[in-house]
Amino acid sequence: MKDQIVIRGLELFTHIGVPAEERAEAQKLRVHLTLEVIRFPEIDGIEDTVDYKAVADRVRESAAEKERQLIETLAQDIAAVVLGEFEVSKVRVEVEKFILPETDWVGVILERSSSKIN
Repeated sequence: MKDQIVIRGLELFTHIGVPAEERAEAQKLRVHLTLEVIRFPEIDGIEDTVDYKAVADRVRESAAEKERQLIETLAQDIAAVVLGEFEVSKVRVEVEKFILPETDWVGVILERSSSKIN
């Protein structure tokens, strides 16, 4: 197993939902990310690792950029951003949406790998 950086419980706001009425107001979602990297740096410096604050900020920004109907689409968009903009070989994205009555949340989980890093 390669080294991993984990971001748990990232809260973000986005316009999401199948009916237009649901997308009218931004909803709070929770995202969990597991970023697989080749290895952690041997030198104690941020320049040789993935800056998890930069990842979190970029994921929030990406989520807010446009409306989506499906959390599946949001998860795929997040994975594409992380793999495309950061030195990550694999990403696991979990999205939780607080929409159904009498449930804690509904969600999706996906994993994607980068072809540029092995």
